[in-house]
Amino acid sequence: MNTTLKIIGNISSTIKTRKDAPKQGNEGGVEAVVEINEEYRESMDGLNVGNEILLFTWLHEADRNCQKVHPRGKESRPKRGVFSTRSPDRPNPIGLHPVTITEINGCKIKVRPMEAIDGTPLVDIKINQR
Repeated sequence: MNTTLKIIGNISSTIKTRKDAPKQGNEGGVEAVVEINEEYRESMDGLNVGNEILLFTWLHEADRNCQKVHPRGKESRPKRGVFSTRSPDRPNPIGLHPVTITEINGCKIKVRPMEAIDGTPLVDIKINQR
């Protein structure tokens, strides 16, 4: 069984810190650039401007030991297990970002709305078929 996670690129964003990131893309996300590593260029075949895609990221600044959080960071709400929230702090901090492609230039894909911070590693892309 191969359990090695491959980073296929990273996110370039104007959001520089977790504190500045919206909770979800539709709550103030920005246009960002998904930079695919050259070795995965062929995997981009079939992606087009206007496509709705799902980006899977590795939330590299997450607390991987965290098991309970106040939902949406509001201390007035009782703590819940991270599996019942969208918290980035969790044992395997995989981010899920529904975005729309606005431009493709070589191995760079502009998307919006994105809430990930600059430098976030990209794990996978899937077309968002409803």
